[in-house]
Amino acid sequence: MPVLPDPSARHPLVLPDGTEHRNVVHLAAVIDHPNWEVGRHACANDFDPPQDWAARLAPYLYPGAPERLGIGPFCRIAHGGRVVAASANHATGGISTYPFAVFDPAAMPGFLEGFAGLPDTEIEPDCRNGHGAIVLPGARLGAGVIVGAGAVVGGSVPPYSLVAGNPARVIRRRIGAAEVGRLLAIAWWDWEDARIAAHLAEITGGDVEALARVA
Repeated sequence: MPVLPDPSARHPLVLPDGTEHRNVVHLAAVIDHPNWEVGRHACANDFDPPQDWAARLAPYLYPGAPERLGIGPFCRIAHGGRVVAASANHATGGISTYPFAVFDPAAMPGFLEGFAGLPDTEIEPDCRNGHGAIVLPGARLGAGVIVGAGAVVGGSVPPYSLVAGNPARVIRRRIGAAEVGRLLAIAWWDWEDARIAAHLAEITGGDVEALARVA
């Protein structure tokens, strides 16, 4: 029977010669950041693996920021993928948007007060963010979304959609609307790993009814 990799393993992909593919990581094993929430088996790939994966993938999300980033289980982020957190924004209400206060320690407390209540960003389970895709502040990607290479995604994306472009738009729905509700209720990503491994044929197949039967 197939088995899933150890979700606590830093490098889940093992090559045929037994060596670890060090460009691929389990995010839960490499992210130690108070503003991140990462589901098991969520992965990222980078051709130039960083020391700090949190800084590489969400460079503007600093510890203690007034927002969070959620990455659901079984998500994948390809090389060049980024999440732009809302803390990256500059104030836009005045004539100049230059962040003068950032360079003045005495002014920083007042500057930071203006960033309260920033929106969280959520990438729900089993999403795939393609090469170079950018997720904008406050975006919410529904379960099973595929983001095309180079796309710039904001707002809410319906579950099991394929989006592409800048700004990203829904190219097509991967699964019919009636079946989406069934898949969200099944939530196979919440099953124990052994159960997932036993039913990979149904999970990776295209027959929702077959998956429903084993659920």
